[in-house]
Amino acid sequence: MKKTNKDVIILGFALFAMFFGAGNLIFPPFLGVVSGSNWLTGFGGFILADVGLALLAIISAAKCNGEVDKVLSRSGKKLGIILGSSIMICLGPLLAIPRTAATTFEMGIEPLFNGFSPVLFSIIFFTITFILTIKPSKVVDIIGQFLTPALLVALGVLIVKGILSPLGEMSLTAMSENLFAEGVKQGYQTMDALGAVALSTVIISSLSNKGYKNEHQKIKLTLKSGIVAAIGLILVYGGLTYLGATVSTIYGKDVVQTSLIVEITASLLGNPGKIILAIIVMLACLTTSIGLTSATAQFFEKTTNGKLRYELIVTIVCIFSAIVSNFGVSTIIKFSGPILDIIYPATVVLVIMTLFGDKIKNNNAFKGATYMALIVSVVTVLNNMELTNISFINKLPFSSLGFNLILPVLIGAIIGNFIPSFEKNEQELEFTENEVI
Repeated sequence: MKKTNKDVIILGFALFAMFFGAGNLIFPPFLGVVSGSNWLTGFGGFILADVGLALLAIISAAKCNGEVDKVLSRSGKKLGIILGSSIMICLGPLLAIPRTAATTFEMGIEPLFNGFSPVLFSIIFFTITFILTIKPSKVVDIIGQFLTPALLVALGVLIVKGILSPLGEMSLTAMSENLFAEGVKQGYQTMDALGAVALSTVIISSLSNKGYKNEHQKIKLTLKSGIVAAIGLILVYGGLTYLGATVSTIYGKDVVQTSLIVEITASLLGNPGKIILAIIVMLACLTTSIGLTSATAQFFEKTTNGKLRYELIVTIVCIFSAIVSNFGVSTIIKFSGPILDIIYPATVVLVIMTLFGDKIKNNNAFKGATYMALIVSVVTVLNNMELTNISFINKLPFSSLGFNLILPVLIGAIIGNFIPSFEKNEQELEFTENEVI
């Protein structure tokens, strides 16, 4: 029992660190600024959309033994492969992984070492990622036992200092008409639910390597680890949102989010604050990079039935990510953002429906819901890019919360449920609710 509790804590710490990237460091302080003295309201929405969805994703992936394709294949075999590959490419070398290096350089290295070569830094960053990722059995232990405690200490110094010595008075007037909706929007942008589906693969693999073979036990331990990670995220997010609220009379809604945390840290800790922030950003981004690199390699090794080996994929991901990272954070987000905006909602729909997989007997319900999510997402992205002007999409229920797909998805699921399914769904989940509890 003592060993099991220790493993849960290590796994929970590792999950926390893999979730907590640079974006998670940026969004909460900005939310605090626009919320002011009502920061708890916005914080509630943020937790719901970030930690809440991530926990649901972890449970869904655990029910599928950490196999991403089992979650996604409910939408159809071909679409499942397309979705899975798109997710892993975006979370991998196209967006999330190179963004970790680019963010670390722009927020942590450049302010301290002006003129330092971004190319040289990307080589150093991904060499470290490669070394700490090449042995999949060691990934979680390295992050959970060593890197996460260092990250928590650095974050703790910043947050405690901000609580003991507030930088200013909280604004009594919020800068957003609907703070809860603003919190949901900010939490949704972290896309942690998407990462949770992939990162659960790493956790399940680690449990297997630690000798846990019983499927029910692995599901239970993964869920417990997710709760540990969730508690850590809630505490840190709460602290960072509070810090933002304390400068809500100093900064406005137009403040640059990436510079806000830099200014707060410098004001609280002076010049040493730059070093503290560099450590926080480096650890946050490195742990995310390691976790996502490992998850990407495990996914494609399984998808290709071992034709592409884990070590080879790790090598390719690190080299490609090092190249892409030199384009800078803004360019990476601009290029890959619309792709994530399309695949993320469909993935969340599949995650939530998988939780009730034993209640949904007709697989066409999954397909109908997924295709409707994709249609709404594509139209929304095209509207945002001003390539189309289909106005009704923004008038759907819950559009103000960023969830305009809820009604279409429900309609798609209902219609699909009444369409007879003649295929043999070999990958239909056989888990019951009792197995998750």
